[in-house]
Amino acid sequence: MASGPKSAAVPRLLWWCRQKGWRHLVLWVGVLFALFPVVWILSASINAQDNLASARLIPRQRTLSNFKELFENDLTPFMLWLRNSWVVSLVAASLNVLIAAMAAYAFARFRFRGRRLGLLTLLLVQVFPQFLGFIALLLLLISMGNVFAPIGIDTLAGLILVYLGGAIGFNAFLIKGFMDSVPMSLDESAMIDGATPATVFWWIMVPLIRPVLAVIFVITFIGVYSEFLLAQTLLRSTDNFTYAIGLRLFAQSDYTAKWGQLAAAAVIGAFPIVVSFLVAQRQIIGGLTRGSVKG
Repeated sequence: MASGPKSAAVPRLLWWCRQKGWRHLVLWVGVLFALFPVVWILSASINAQDNLASARLIPRQRTLSNFKELFENDLTPFMLWLRNSWVVSLVAASLNVLIAAMAAYAFARFRFRGRRLGLLTLLLVQVFPQFLGFIALLLLLISMGNVFAPIGIDTLAGLILVYLGGAIGFNAFLIKGFMDSVPMSLDESAMIDGATPATVFWWIMVPLIRPVLAVIFVITFIGVYSEFLLAQTLLRSTDNFTYAIGLRLFAQSDYTAKWGQLAAAAVIGAFPIVVSFLVAQRQIIGGLTRGSVKG
């Protein structure tokens, strides 16, 4: 009688391993693969030995001096870089969402000649990498700076203008697909009551497409916040550096690299992105699942 349950449990275990066990294994491997860099950076930020050769997941000597030196070093104004990145990312993401939403509303609700060609052109422009226009953007900002200095080279305003032209086409196409799922009867009912197209956009369309706007905002914010190549090309003075450029100064060479402060800066710099995801988590999930039905 005792061998019966054991003999029955073995097939159930084999069935579970074949049907579900391998999925759990793949899931945990993916989780460990994703968490390993995060744990390693956290460990390096509190490691008392400032080198990579002695880096361990659990450091033998732990200290918070890396975070303290990060804020006390006048040669590397980390908080200023963090503020610059925050301002640039926030303004660029907000304006990007606003312009893309207006463009999407025009393509989704208005009927005009060249509408389809204009939408395809916006998508075609996104095919080419942005770094192909580095020289043109540099010369354009230099020319604009000669006329109006606040938006020229080595200015945060000029960098924001460059970021605005990066992904508006794709964002407008994504928002348009979301707007197409909103019934036209809402627009018609509002216009019968005397609403203008601007009123329909601000008071009817924007509240209904709020999830996708949150998605676009978070994606754009993260992309601008961590962008390096364009900022490195257009910004020259240390006071205008963004967070991504400032991190490079902690690792100028193999002999002067401050790996502990670099890891501490990476940990602190990750907080804005984490907070953005946590705040807009529900909107992101809703925005990614809705709007894909019609497009």
